Amino acid sequence: MGVSLGVVVLTMGDRQRELQALLESVAAQDGGSGTTVVLGQGVPLPELPEWVDGVELPENLGIPGGRNAGVGRLRELGGVDVVVVLDDDGLLPGADTFRLLREAFERNPRLGVVGFRIADETGFTQRRHVPRLGASEPMRSGLVTTFLGGGHAVRLSVIDQVGEFPAAFFYAHEETDFAWRALDAGWDIHYRADLVLQHPRTDPARHAAYYRMTARNRVWLTKRHLPAVLVPVYLTSWALYTLVRRPPAAGLTAWWSGFFEGVRTPCPPRRPMRWRTVWRMTRLGRPPVI
Repeated sequence: MGVSLGVVVLTMGDRQRELQALLESVAAQDGGSGTTVVLGQGVPLPELPEWVDGVELPENLGIPGGRNAGVGRLRELGGVDVVVVLDDDGLLPGADTFRLLREAFERNPRLGVVGFRIADETGFTQRRHVPRLGASEPMRSGLVTTFLGGGHAVRLSVIDQVGEFPAAFFYAHEETDFAWRALDAGWDIHYRADLVLQHPRTDPARHAAYYRMTARNRVWLTKRHLPAVLVPVYLTSWALYTLVRRPPAAGLTAWWSGFFEGVRTPCPPRRPMRWRTVWRMTRLGRPPVI
């Protein structure tokens, strides 16, 4: 028996045309679409194809909470080994994406997560979508220390071992939190430049809570997972980097608000990574102090 895929898509109900296009690209995949679940985040769902399982959540659980609900629904339906998570305004331009995913997970039993390359309709990949320091070489595949939430695949057994996405984060850095736990458990994370999720070019700061929540969650991430001696090093380097980028005054005010919120509020349970994981991340080109 080969690897069986399941698909999770979250929607806020305001991208019906894009959602339809995404589902058409899922249906066109070589070897079939697999079990597909679309979750409405506190909104009624549009009419969906018969092969799609629609779930209307009573409220917006946030990105990680919604993904957890989608994984839970796939478990109820059964027969899934790997969960593919896709943004509702993306689409899969290649019909071989799912076939390549199945082959990758079958070939490497320690492969825990595969991250897609996010590109706009021209094929351009934004710097923030390259999971390497310096945003270098978006067309180069390889082992990395994190992945992009808009298009990725996770082996269910990894979730069984390290736990779900951190629902308390609501938005921002939940993928890095999960990635650090997976790395610490010995799993591989592979960035695949040939697996593309086509997605409109956007600015994350368009969300009103962007600066506050990215700051708060970065502090939570650090408090939760880094050895104690590295916490001030990481937070200092990250704060300096933020200041160098010169966000707008309102954004910087919100950023500081989120930073101190993260400092004074409890984060999800602390699970500091092992030093050998720190060394592994360093060898992969992203030591957890930058």
